[in-house]
Amino acid sequence: MVVLSELSEGSSSSSSTHGRGYDVFLSFRGENLKPELKSAIKSSRASVIVLSKNYASSRWCLDELVLILEQRMSSNHIVFPIFYHVEPTDVRKQQSSFGDAMAKHRRMMEAETDANRRSKWAQKIELWDKALREVAGLKGKDANGRLEVELIDEILNDIFRRLHISSRFPPPQLIGMENSIKFVTSWLKDVSSNTTDILTILGMGGIGKTSLAKYVYALHFLEFDTSSFIEDITRRCDKKSNGMLDVQKQLYDDISKRSSVQGHAHDDSIYTSMIENVVACKKVFLVLDDIGSLDQLDALLGRKGFHPGSKIIITTKDTWLTKSCALFKMNVKPKHETHKIKGLSEIDSHKILCFHAFMCNDPKAGYEEVSKKLVEYCEGHPMALKVLARSLHNRDVTYWEGYIDRLKKENNSPINNVLRMSFDSLPSENDKELFKHIACIFVGMDKDFTVTILEACDIEIRSGITNLIDRCLLSFKWNKESKNIELVMHQLVQEMGKFVVRKESLDKPWERSRLWGYESFKALKQKKGTENVLGLTIDMQMLEKEKLHGSLELKTDALSKMDRLMLLQLNYVQITGSYNEFPEELRWLCMHGFPLKSIPPDLPMENLVALDLSYSNIESFGICYNYPKGLPKRLKQLTGSCSEEKRSLRSLKILNLSFCEQLHSLGGFDHLPKLERLILRGCIGLLEVCESIKQCVELFFIDMSCIKLEKLSRIICMLKKVEILLLNGCYLGESRIKIRDMDSMEKIKANNIGRNTRTSSSAVLKAISADLKFLTIPLPRSLVKLSLANNNLSTESFPMDFGWLFMLNELHLDGNPIVSLPNCIRSLPRLGILSMRNCNMLMSVEDPPHTLRVLDLHFDSEKHLLRKVVFDPQMSPLGFILDWNMLATSSFEFQGLIKIQPMEGVEEKVIRSLGWTKLDFLIGRRVGTYLVNQREKSEIQMYYEFGIFSTIYEGEKMPNWISDRSTGSSMSFTIPSSPNKLRGLNFCYVLTSQYLGYKTFNLPVIIISNITKNHTWKYKHYILNVDVVGKCLTLLSHWMFGVNDMECGDQITITMRPEPFHVECGLTTGEYILTIWRFLLFENQIREHSYGSLFGDGVHFKDDQIQVHFRALSQWKPGLLEDGP
Repeated sequence: MVVLSELSEGSSSSSSTHGRGYDVFLSFRGENLKPELKSAIKSSRASVIVLSKNYASSRWCLDELVLILEQRMSSNHIVFPIFYHVEPTDVRKQQSSFGDAMAKHRRMMEAETDANRRSKWAQKIELWDKALREVAGLKGKDANGRLEVELIDEILNDIFRRLHISSRFPPPQLIGMENSIKFVTSWLKDVSSNTTDILTILGMGGIGKTSLAKYVYALHFLEFDTSSFIEDITRRCDKKSNGMLDVQKQLYDDISKRSSVQGHAHDDSIYTSMIENVVACKKVFLVLDDIGSLDQLDALLGRKGFHPGSKIIITTKDTWLTKSCALFKMNVKPKHETHKIKGLSEIDSHKILCFHAFMCNDPKAGYEEVSKKLVEYCEGHPMALKVLARSLHNRDVTYWEGYIDRLKKENNSPINNVLRMSFDSLPSENDKELFKHIACIFVGMDKDFTVTILEACDIEIRSGITNLIDRCLLSFKWNKESKNIELVMHQLVQEMGKFVVRKESLDKPWERSRLWGYESFKALKQKKGTENVLGLTIDMQMLEKEKLHGSLELKTDALSKMDRLMLLQLNYVQITGSYNEFPEELRWLCMHGFPLKSIPPDLPMENLVALDLSYSNIESFGICYNYPKGLPKRLKQLTGSCSEEKRSLRSLKILNLSFCEQLHSLGGFDHLPKLERLILRGCIGLLEVCESIKQCVELFFIDMSCIKLEKLSRIICMLKKVEILLLNGCYLGESRIKIRDMDSMEKIKANNIGRNTRTSSSAVLKAISADLKFLTIPLPRSLVKLSLANNNLSTESFPMDFGWLFMLNELHLDGNPIVSLPNCIRSLPRLGILSMRNCNMLMSVEDPPHTLRVLDLHFDSEKHLLRKVVFDPQMSPLGFILDWNMLATSSFEFQGLIKIQPMEGVEEKVIRSLGWTKLDFLIGRRVGTYLVNQREKSEIQMYYEFGIFSTIYEGEKMPNWISDRSTGSSMSFTIPSSPNKLRGLNFCYVLTSQYLGYKTFNLPVIIISNITKNHTWKYKHYILNVDVVGKCLTLLSHWMFGVNDMECGDQITITMRPEPFHVECGLTTGEYILTIWRFLLFENQIREHSYGSLFGDGVHFKDDQIQVHFRALSQWKPGLLEDGP
């Protein structure tokens, strides 16, 4: 089946000029590839390929795929693969259903007796094979474990962004929230206050506080220079001891547009001071979601106050919190309002119930009465309605009636009962046990890590997770910092799960199946554990010490009765006694801060699947088991290598020894036959890893980010299945990179490889010439992702050619002293992502591969030299990540996108071509612009951004060809009749400071809407603020439009957001038509002029028409113009 989407009138100007018939072609298993479908593919700008389990069984789908990828190579056709319940690895390697389908095609080929037909079969199979491998290497979307509605929304956002389509729909309307939305929006737009405005949104858990805040934030954050949404603060602070530091770091990074300094990582007071300094000098819009204590508020808001005009939204369950914080103890107090969210009305409750239970607006026939009863029971609680409705989806009326009867028999809180019933509706005991494991132990942990452990506990986790997601009991979240997928539960749902476990034994906690927190400590202290306990977790750093009486030391024999215990976490616990008391059924043992210098010889480890001893004092690792006849079980510690007569740790798949600073050697790998993940990050004393690691034939993930590690290159060569290798901070050698074959390793990260240090491998030293010592890093030809960040690599350090890395899709060169793009990178045929973050010596990036989708040139420091970026004009600028706030204000060029140069250096004919005359009064003037914390006083500049020219200067003097004047920040007009089409538009406005003596201006967003054509352009200058000597600032700008963007008779509205305190605009008439502050320039007046001298090859003439490759973007804001991996 194929769905085609025709171009709409609402597309942006860039969409209207590409000359194609369709925006998007959707490809999934369906009909024969008819001629009209071939035409549709060729006429589309992009294709969405849904790769399902049966996709490869369809010859027509495979033909379609080949055609789409041919379009991608021959034009700028964009491809969006969606891996719908399939793994990209299966597609690439043609395993599972894809392998079966391709094998079937080959059998059909072999059965063909006609030589010509057989030859055609072989050619097709070769093309299909190549196409599957290629599409699997593209950046796509994984549907596994995702709510489809969220996945679809994410895909739509990606398509709109990549295709430059400006008319994206607003967030979905919240049912029953109309009055709340109106109230918060009105508060947000009220600029009458000269202080900081704070709005506290109150309500019980799950009532919709976060949903309301998200909705309003999504609609209005673009109207502010700086904004930040910090979600789930209380949970994040409670989850780990330094949770507040993470929250502070996110807030600081958001509002300062730069990464925080690592040296502050352990001091929340320093972060508070940093936040105070930023918010004092700029107007911000903050949302702090789920505040639970005064300490949280004071740590995030500080005590010094915010810039006037700032808006802060706080969501909390506690009414008194906001007005008790330190900000309200200042002389000038913030203006504070509250808004309490109440339960939904009966009508709105019915809407939510019907939407989730019946996927329509009204109950199905026969369900009217039971729906009414359920709505009454939920008392307008939206979270309860949603979860309960999803649990009852596709159930008959009898089941509904029994469900409601069971609800009413419960004596606990209605919401808890509602959520409990969704738990009871799980189809199997397996799913219920999985839910309890996650709710009590694994919320916030890595998904793959959890899957590996719980599968070893005889839990069917993959189908179980799907069932939990279907009932809104579980979701996933991508953690950008740790680069992994976390398990997420709504707080109410998690509390319900813990309540289910508590009810197993209300009076005797030690008889429950899972113990956590203080109850765990108490059970171990009193030695009351029983065989009922399956999981037990304690983190002594998270327990409130005042609740712990007496000695904090625990005895190992407290575990002796817990024979069925499989999941054990004892972080920073003082424990003494014989370790043979530990249960033999353990699958996961986590003991951060383990005090001993080696693994205890009597610790049962036969069934362990995951061992985590991070932040411990161990000095060596190499455990093997001996069983001499007639002797009891015993263990022998090894250092470096292993001796005879040992028993392997046959089950261990994950070994984490991160930040064990005393660890100096590692061995015994030949007795870890199933090891898949080895994590040694931050082991600063580790010198070598035993070569027995080559016996770990299943190893696919290694993190050896250890500063003193040696003998690395041989280890890499020995490991044939490694897909991910992290080497952060390893000082391994100097200079050049060499390519060497190694089968099937797909990802390698060799970050922070420094210079002028030793390498102990004699084999490597013999391989290099006498006059140049360098590290030979084996890079496999199958490499997809390569990171060489912070290696001290110069441009000359790279080889002449990288061409044989034909599969390489992602390359990271962050933090290296590279001056220009190395030539070898241009030869990479499939490079899609290139990151050169913090390459502060980088002066230019010219002609990267045409396949590039993302170029990351973000700088944390103000001290960088980048001045020019040149690329193929057919490439989309939306894939470029730039910290616009760090660009030099004196001179910079991003070809076709941005150019900055002194006004005095712009040719006179260029100025005249814009319709700008008599600007001599600008000569010699200077203006101060500052970006975050960077201030630079410079001459008047000419700026070119996205098809818009502008200049900024101090004072209130408008050009004298603007005769009439008006005040206001919005207007409407109709384009007058003319024999020529409108091609340009000028405007000029004067801002006057709101405060006496206050001389810093926030430049507003300019919004131009063609009401007739339903087109909207939004422009935000990349400079955030301007500092002038006087109290007035003037901006003069020229916009260029496409041939049909503005036509006679079109109704135009122009608005500035947020509305400046005072704005003066200009009006004149004549050959050049000005309406208020708009200057209209027609086509016949620009044909003889060339803009090329101002901004290079990004704009040129063709058939007497100006071609602008990069135009003004709608809904754009500094920091949002990016499309990361």
